[in-house]
Amino acid sequence: MEQYFVWNTDPVLMRFGVLDIHWYGLLFAAAFGFGMAIMRFIFRREGKPEGDLDALLIYLGLGTVLGARLGHVLFYDPAFYFSNPAEILAIWKGGLASHGGAIGLALSLYLFCRRRSDIGYLWLLDRIAIVALLGGCLIRVGNFFNSEIAGVPTDIPWAIVFSRIDTLPRHPTQLYEACVYLVMFLLMFLLYQKRRAPLEPGFLSGLFLSAVFSARFLLEFTKMHQASYDYSLPLNVGQLLSIPPVLVGLTLMVLAKRSGRKLLCEQTS
Repeated sequence: MEQYFVWNTDPVLMRFGVLDIHWYGLLFAAAFGFGMAIMRFIFRREGKPEGDLDALLIYLGLGTVLGARLGHVLFYDPAFYFSNPAEILAIWKGGLASHGGAIGLALSLYLFCRRRSDIGYLWLLDRIAIVALLGGCLIRVGNFFNSEIAGVPTDIPWAIVFSRIDTLPRHPTQLYEACVYLVMFLLMFLLYQKRRAPLEPGFLSGLFLSAVFSARFLLEFTKMHQASYDYSLPLNVGQLLSIPPVLVGLTLMVLAKRSGRKLLCEQTS
């Protein structure tokens, strides 16, 4: 075990009396902070009212957290939570599902756009997809500090021993996901910023869904089971939940490209 890196960092960054500041909470907050900074840049660049960003942050925060919590309750441990309903509210004990967070985010953006005629749903969804990747990267780093969502045991040279779990070297799956999301964020932000003509509405959202959840499907092979009931299934819950977003993403990309070609034909005819 001496040849492997041992991770035993305290998940609490600072303590102030009875108040604990966790690495995960700090990185979760940073995800929204950096996301809003990028969205402010995008709103200025495209002439959208920056005053809408405060309301947008509230919608995003509530939608993402509620969706992620309900996703964990319904997808990963429904038997426990339905038997102990008071535990559903105990978010401080952990338990946020990214699939549920994605659904909550999409619904909250829809509700936000219903009140504003100057901001289209797909327009906003495309741009939030960019910042969501950076947020996903930071949150997975937070999972790493918590020694949660660790990988299965392995003997690869870069395996890590999470001493808060056991003494076995494991895949640092949290860092795999964080690196994938960071690379995707950089690529999508460059695609958005450098492209002269605006991308067809829905294309970036489709790219986000298809790329992120394809990567998630593959990385699940290195991850410990998160649900207590999926050991007998050919695929784990995370993989099964990743298939629909991939299909939706590919559909959005195809429809976006078709609408773009149709508009081009109308302009040249």
